[in-house]
Amino acid sequence: MPKPGELTPEQRVLRARLGAYAMHAKHDVQRTSAAGREAFLAKFEHQVDPDGSLPEDERTRRAIAARRAYFARLALASSRARRARRSRRDKR
Repeated sequence: MPKPGELTPEQRVLRARLGAYAMHAKHDVQRTSAAGREAFLAKFEHQVDPDGSLPEDERTRRAIAARRAYFARLALASSRARRARRSRRDKR
């Protein structure tokens, strides 16, 4: 139980959401997230070519494949989680 003046977890979520909405109302989301996007994509290039020895077009091709595999793994995990939730719900 939160102490007086402390926020509950739900209130913290709402406060964070409010802050995000306010930031996006003032700034271009493409610009505010550009560095994060670049770092995320660079992760795949480094994963497939850690020593930087591949030609750029081959490194890019492999990075795209690695990124697709990453998102396919996420989709599979999401599908399994939904199935497990559905199974638990149906047992009630």
